[in-house]
Amino acid sequence: MKRGSWATNRYILDGASLNGVITRRALRQCGVSDGSITLRTSDGGKWRRILPGIILLHNGSPTLLQQQSAALLYGGEQSMLTGGTAVMQHGFDRVGGDVHILVPATMRRASSSFVRVERTHRLPKPLHRGRLAVAPLPRALVDSARALRNTGACTRLFAEAVQRGAADLDEIVRELREGPRRHGAVGWAAASELADDAHSVAEVQAQRLYVTSGLPKMVHNRDILDADGRFLGRPDGWIDSVGFGWQIDSFAHHLSPADHAKTLRRRADMERIGIIVVAHLPKQIRDDPSGVLDDLRAGYARALARPRPPVHTAQA
Repeated sequence: MKRGSWATNRYILDGASLNGVITRRALRQCGVSDGSITLRTSDGGKWRRILPGIILLHNGSPTLLQQQSAALLYGGEQSMLTGGTAVMQHGFDRVGGDVHILVPATMRRASSSFVRVERTHRLPKPLHRGRLAVAPLPRALVDSARALRNTGACTRLFAEAVQRGAADLDEIVRELREGPRRHGAVGWAAASELADDAHSVAEVQAQRLYVTSGLPKMVHNRDILDADGRFLGRPDGWIDSVGFGWQIDSFAHHLSPADHAKTLRRRADMERIGIIVVAHLPKQIRDDPSGVLDDLRAGYARALARPRPPVHTAQA
């Protein structure tokens, strides 16, 4: 059988493929006959059919990148990644198993193998990561949330995105409100936990504990300024009437050792001007809540006993 130039010039198929994955239609356009496609995708052949009409240009297992590429080729030109694989493309840990894609509501395309297809009237404008079309992060986060059954895992996911500044909680809530209600309970519960300015799961747990302390209400994550308007710090909790701050030292929620060192310097600045700061680890909040409450009450008593330092919050 006479073979076309595609068989001797690998650049022809490489150029027509997406990360080593190609459609049957594109193969035909490269001059590959139906017989050659069938032969090469049969048992023991050099290629592998991984989705309807989608072929991997080797006979091994596809990488995650190749699965994502195959999903987009299967979904068509307007499709895009969303959910856990899209969250990963935005620089976060992957959530969930299937490769989740969005396609127009008017398109007939069923989920298949490792691909979960969601038809939607709310198709956002995609971003691009390399050659992959990816849903914006707020949409990807909310679509990920619908696949989760654990509120804690969802809260951690949302909290990391908010803390990094990669997504705004209002954007997440807007996606929850405008999207389908089905399977939205976990996402709503996570957003509600973060609504009181808590930027980490540890802070959420801390706020729940503080409610039982009997101490005055705290505000959270407020910028503290000195009398000249110089920024001093941003404690996780703050009682403005006495100048008392509470810090949750969760190193896992700092982006780098440099960020952690900056937090320690800020705390020293606050203490130098007379602010009382009590700090705890998330492990202490979880394992010794009564000891944490004792520390908070003692810190508040110290703050109450000395003159309030000349500081104010940025919102004041």
